[in-house]
Amino acid sequence: MKPPFSGKKVAVLISGRGTNLGALIAAQDASYKIILVISNVEGAGGLEKAAAAGIRTTVIPHAGKSREAFDAEMDAALRAAGAELVVLAGFMRILSDGFVRGWEGKLINIHPSLLPAYKGTTFHERVIAAKEAVSGASVHFVVPELDAGPVIAQASVPVHPSDTSQTLAERVLDVEHRLYPDALKLLASGKVKLENGLAVFS
Repeated sequence: MKPPFSGKKVAVLISGRGTNLGALIAAQDASYKIILVISNVEGAGGLEKAAAAGIRTTVIPHAGKSREAFDAEMDAALRAAGAELVVLAGFMRILSDGFVRGWEGKLINIHPSLLPAYKGTTFHERVIAAKEAVSGASVHFVVPELDAGPVIAQASVPVHPSDTSQTLAERVLDVEHRLYPDALKLLASGKVKLENGLAVFS
């Protein structure tokens, strides 16, 4: 008889092709299991990846809804599914403060820069324009302020003089696929927690 799963039940929010979702699915182990994938975009490529892995999917369109109403729908779906952790993987919506506070310490995101540098958008273009020698990716707890949550893990890549935003993005995405599962496992196994606005490791 198979013992009951004792790890964390994870839901992933996506808007697009789901490359980080694919990495998270492939890396599932005793620490976490993905039980639900929510997309705000009908036909997002990541939904097919989830379905192929036997993971339940749902689409919650955001059009015509206030941010709070949309987030309330997502929150209800997450709690009904029994999600314990929520992972943003290419989810192209800014979450309401109420949603973020409701999942405080259980909500993480990956950002394609070495935070706190280059928050927001057009990060690769800005990195290249600044002639930075390195860039990378950061996994962080989500807090109400955009891209400002405590960092859980980072990985760096070189920036080449010949780089375009596309070539740099591809190099960063490669490290994201390794970094994100490792960071999620830290959270799921209780080795990192959000305490008093800091990422505390044990």
